[in-house]
Amino acid sequence: MTVSTESASAYDVAKIREDFPVLARRLDGDKPLVYLDSANTSHKPQVVIDAVADHYAMHNANVARAMHQLGAEATAAFEGARDKVARFVGAPSRDEVVFTKNATEALNLVAHVLGSVRGSRQIGASSEIVITEMEHHSNIVPWQLLCERTGARLRWFGITDDGRLDLGALDELVNEHTSVVSLTWVSNALGTVNPLAPIIERAHEVGALVVVDASQAVPQLPVDLGSLGADFVAFTGHKMVGPTGIGVLWGRYDLLAELPPFLGGGEMIATVSMERSTYAAPPSRFEAGTPQIAQAVGLGAAVDYLESMGMKAVAEHERAITAYALERLQEVGGLRIVGPTEAVDRGGAISFELAGVHPHDISQLLDSQGIAVRAGHHCAKPVHARFGVQSTARASFYLYTTTAEVDALVEGLEHTKRFFKV
Repeated sequence: MTVSTESASAYDVAKIREDFPVLARRLDGDKPLVYLDSANTSHKPQVVIDAVADHYAMHNANVARAMHQLGAEATAAFEGARDKVARFVGAPSRDEVVFTKNATEALNLVAHVLGSVRGSRQIGASSEIVITEMEHHSNIVPWQLLCERTGARLRWFGITDDGRLDLGALDELVNEHTSVVSLTWVSNALGTVNPLAPIIERAHEVGALVVVDASQAVPQLPVDLGSLGADFVAFTGHKMVGPTGIGVLWGRYDLLAELPPFLGGGEMIATVSMERSTYAAPPSRFEAGTPQIAQAVGLGAAVDYLESMGMKAVAEHERAITAYALERLQEVGGLRIVGPTEAVDRGGAISFELAGVHPHDISQLLDSQGIAVRAGHHCAKPVHARFGVQSTARASFYLYTTTAEVDALVEGLEHTKRFFKV
């Protein structure tokens, strides 16, 4: 059965595309741009571009320092963006929203400060940190570093043959020694949407904290952190039509208030003397130095844009276009999808290999036709090792992707097969 995203979607995809200047580009050879790399970074609508430009042109000043009109305007815009983000993800309090430079920094922040805690939450040689085999490197390496510093043991959930988390050993894996469970909500490589509820419930039963990498979830799913049950959630602006250089760490306020700072400097202090310093309340405690002011303003504009469409409609479009792409790609002989092949609990990233053709060659030949996909390990080498491949090609979709672009991908892959005679 053919699934038409245009008919399933609650909004006009062609009209939405007009908001994104780059989507009208013609590439070398006068080829139209077919952008299928949104899991890597999304494009930006004109309203976000304008918001950043207007800030620099008319309101540029440092925040929380300058006592003049420009300073007041910049501070109001920066803190207004925090309000917007908190509302967008259903944070119980705006003071639980910490701005970082990206999700990687947010995850490193949590791993680092948890390793500095003393008392009942102290992580040591008897502690265990649990992650999953499908994590982005940003949610693997920080925990490996924490284990090296503290002597804790790193453990992980495996992946089933169809690309789902193997929860068969949940109660054994998450046990009385577990201090932290950190996992992705939506896999950037497999597209899998993970069942967070049973994992969060089990983690809290044994007193463990739960960290969620929502970098691929917040852009494409309705999110309510107040009901999710996690303790920390990280995501990034550039995958949700916002600027690069801005990320978010959300944390339960009581936990943020317990934790030590990540970086020292201006604005994260209450008082400073030559002998010692005391620290500001969250979120300022974790935002040392001049923050990402213009980027936060742009992220606020991105939130406004997504809210104007409604995240339920965005999610429905993502489901429909992914279902259509899964169907069409399985028509290509010799193509193997790495990850779930059905559009159930699945996001809009599809990694695949084509028999007889290296993923980098696939990407280059598609690029010559104006089709942008990613090739490599997608910062998820353990996933690729699990499925016995070094790398894959990946097509990923977003709110502006059309069925015609998926058709162009399929045609491009058939051309690739002919070119390489496979």
